[in-house]
Amino acid sequence: MLAVEWLGTLLTLLPWGLLADRIGERRVLATGLAACGILLVAAGRTSSYPLFVLLLFLVGAAGASVSAASGRAVMGWFAAEERGLALGIRQTAIPAGGFAAALVLPQLDVAGAFAALGVFCLLGAAAGALFVREPRAVARLADEVEWTIRDRRLWVLCLGSGLYLVAQIALIGFVVLYLHDERGLGEGEAAAVLAAIQVVAAALRIAAGRWSDVLRLRVLPLRRIGLATAFALAVATALLDGPLAVLIPAFVVAGALSMAWNGLSFTVAAELAGRIRSGAAIGVQQSSLSAFGVAVPIAFAALVAATSWHAGYALAALCPVVGWWVLRPLADR
Repeated sequence: MLAVEWLGTLLTLLPWGLLADRIGERRVLATGLAACGILLVAAGRTSSYPLFVLLLFLVGAAGASVSAASGRAVMGWFAAEERGLALGIRQTAIPAGGFAAALVLPQLDVAGAFAALGVFCLLGAAAGALFVREPRAVARLADEVEWTIRDRRLWVLCLGSGLYLVAQIALIGFVVLYLHDERGLGEGEAAAVLAAIQVVAAALRIAAGRWSDVLRLRVLPLRRIGLATAFALAVATALLDGPLAVLIPAFVVAGALSMAWNGLSFTVAAELAGRIRSGAAIGVQQSSLSAFGVAVPIAFAALVAATSWHAGYALAALCPVVGWWVLRPLADR
């Protein structure tokens, strides 16, 4: 179930990005999020597991519209010296939603939880339709796809960011399961840890964006956050069997850091392309992350089942270090 939603986004992120470059962000946001909301409500009401998985796939495919469209909108609204902070604030939508979900959804039954998610998406669609404004000029689409495929820098960014995502998925996707199944926390208590991670992550995303604006550099803070994530997750891994009073803060720090880089990676992709082709570039970058998102939950779960939680989290901690090394060619000048 974790993988299939990512699979849906993988197949549609680039088309949504190209469509945003062609017709603008407002219509893409409104259409995609409205469809996502309806599909979420339907997913919560079905009793068929195959249909449920199919609906989650379509949810991912429709919801992918928000990534390229909202990022492209910010590119047009803010100057370069403001863009890191602006995209950092934009990226807090993810931990803010995660925080609300972690607190509210465990209190609801399945149908109610998915209905709540659907309603929020429909509200997002309405907000996009009413409030998003875009320049009158429509971008020319001559060579977006060719440019994104040929630009080696974008592929380096995609690989490095994907390696960072391994740690994020291992923490955000599995920390509640670990605390509930292995350490005996109740569902609400374990979800509260996830909520705390999201709160700190939101603050770190804004701070990272502002940091990059002050430095007038993007890749330097991106790489340093990768090293910090690796260190924090290694500490949490070493504490897996330790007292919860020590382990939980370690999980919160590691989880928040594992989410802090996304806005910077998003900004680098958009700025490599420029305003005209930013939708396509963001679509490619987000598609690569979705490819990792399909594989990582399955691989991480299989590794933990075959070995241990220690081995799974230790390997996840190593991945941001490799990502830090991969991103060297993009070092700011």
